[in-house]
Amino acid sequence: MQTQPKASHFIDGDYVEDTNGDRIEVVYPATGEVIATVHAATPAVIEQAITAAHKAQKVWASMTGTERGRVLRRAADIMRLRNHDLSVLETWDTGKPYQETSVADATSGADALEYFGGLAGSLTGEHIQLGENWVYTRREPLGVCVGIGAWNYPTQIACWKGAPALACGNAMIFKPSENTPLCALKVAEILMEAGAPAGIYNVVQGMGAVGAALVTDPRVDKVSLTGSVPTGRKVYAAAAEGIKHVTMELGGKSPLVIFDDADLEDAVGGAIMANFYSSGQVCSNGTRVFVQKGIRKRFVARLSERLGNAVFGDPMDPATSFGPLVSARQLEIVMGYIAKGVEEGATLVRGGERLDQPGFWLTPAIFDNVTDDMTIAREEIFGPVMSVLEFKDEDEVIARANDTEFGLSAGVFTNDLKRAHRVIAQLEAGTCYINSYNDAPVEAPFGGMKNSGVGRENSKAAIEHYSQLKTVFVRMGPVEAPF
Repeated sequence: MQTQPKASHFIDGDYVEDTNGDRIEVVYPATGEVIATVHAATPAVIEQAITAAHKAQKVWASMTGTERGRVLRRAADIMRLRNHDLSVLETWDTGKPYQETSVADATSGADALEYFGGLAGSLTGEHIQLGENWVYTRREPLGVCVGIGAWNYPTQIACWKGAPALACGNAMIFKPSENTPLCALKVAEILMEAGAPAGIYNVVQGMGAVGAALVTDPRVDKVSLTGSVPTGRKVYAAAAEGIKHVTMELGGKSPLVIFDDADLEDAVGGAIMANFYSSGQVCSNGTRVFVQKGIRKRFVARLSERLGNAVFGDPMDPATSFGPLVSARQLEIVMGYIAKGVEEGATLVRGGERLDQPGFWLTPAIFDNVTDDMTIAREEIFGPVMSVLEFKDEDEVIARANDTEFGLSAGVFTNDLKRAHRVIAQLEAGTCYINSYNDAPVEAPFGGMKNSGVGRENSKAAIEHYSQLKTVFVRMGPVEAPF
């Protein structure tokens, strides 16, 4: 498959190149090979993107919601037809196994386009009767939205941000992560093919400087970021200067609580999904696994046994179930945390070893006997490292689970449904799971509390973050005035 894109950027309905921008090498994480090269957006490219988006947004907003929805639904159909090719590209871009990308990336992007395409025609205001006078509201687009993506789900994030923005009548300028710049270009292509006006969805490449230029431009009305908390603070502060609408989907150190009465196989499976899917590179991961005392030893033993079934190999092979980390830098960060865990006294049960081969491979690591104050239990690692912590009773584990600056996700495994709902209600997290983990249907809101984010992605809740209400008061009688 051809990995080198036609050009670095997609603006006003076509590919655009400016080799004056900084060179960005696209590295295949499985081998460390350079598979493509793009260039960061220059000021001229950024200006071209904002101008195109600003112009196209007026045309797009003048269409009916049903017409906009039709385009999004066509794009969803095209994306599903091309799922194989898009999944292969996602694997090249991220290193994630095709076994995963073929069911979790472009498929989720297509779901978002279809869902918000279906909602677009239903976005209305309301009529409020006040005696003979009345008020009506209009749901209007914000204008030009900037999306800043993370590198773990490039196709999905490009759609999760683009679909609600476009459904509401906005234009989108999307900046992918510099680590995974390829997939969003295909999303833009597909939207144009589906009938979106040129300029309504643009993709520009670059690092932090490009993001900063977009965020601070006065013609930009909304910023949506998926990234780390430190990056979120910078982007949030920059957007606040212009009083821009903001959605922040940031990091976490989420708790997964497993009670004695949980089904052991399901609990182990949930912990695997909460720690090792995408090689642990998922913001919502439940990396603090609190296991009740009576089941902890059996849990750790069975978990270690099942990790032996992970298949390392060519990510393009459908049999491969565990892929590399995204970059040499990320591998270095995760290895540092593993060393810190050992140094601070946690028990490395298995894994945490770099494979002696090209690429950025690391075996999934389980730490037992972890305490709340250890670095690996406090900081987001963003790699395949699980911390197992023992607890005795419900009140204790709730207090310990909430003792964090983060609040993205949380999960509970138990066969006592009253306890499940009681505990979930007390956990300080925005996206929670009972007897499951990391499910992300587009019909459900996704987002965090505390330092893990602001606003929500997906579901009808996202409409509130990509539109605004205009109130119109209509007086039917004479106006009374004091003079």
